[in-house]
Amino acid sequence: MSYVAKRCGVKFSPPAIVLIYEDADTGKMRQRIMPVRNFSKFSDCSRAAERLKNSLRHSPYLEGVSQEQLERLHTVLRDHLLGRPLLTPRPDPGDEDLNKLEDEELACRKAQMDELFERNRRREEDPDFVYDLEVEFPESDAREPCSWDEDESDDAF
Repeated sequence: MSYVAKRCGVKFSPPAIVLIYEDADTGKMRQRIMPVRNFSKFSDCSRAAERLKNSLRHSPYLEGVSQEQLERLHTVLRDHLLGRPLLTPRPDPGDEDLNKLEDEELACRKAQMDELFERNRRREEDPDFVYDLEVEFPESDAREPCSWDEDESDDAF
C-alpha cells in the first residue's frame, strides 16, 4: 500500500503527531494519530523525530514527510511543554542578530547551523564528490561601482 502525506500537525493532549494522508489505492483521505511516547521538555527533538520516522508501525505513512518537518513538530510539542506560547514567531535565521541572544539560545542556533552544515557537506565517500571543484558564476551586466576600485593610492605602499 502507498500513502501520500497531505498535512501534518500536533495534538497537545495527549502529545501526538497528526497526519492527514491519502490512500493511493482507494483515493480516500484518512487521518492517523501517532502518539509521542516518553517525550518531555528535556527530550532531543531530532532523536524523537528519527525514532518516529523509523518505527515499524508508522514508517509507511511517514515516507512523504521530511525529517526536518517532524523535528519542527516535535519542537512545537517541546515548546508547549516548556510553557512557551504557540504563536511565538520564529525569525528567519538570516534576519536575526545572533549577538543579542542569550548564551543558551545562541548555543541552540549554533547547533542547528552545525547540523545543517554536516547535512550539506560533501565527503570523499559520496558518489558525486569532486575534488577541487571550480564553479564559474555568471557575470552581472550591472556591476555596482566601488570607491576602492577608483582609488589609485596603491603607490604609497
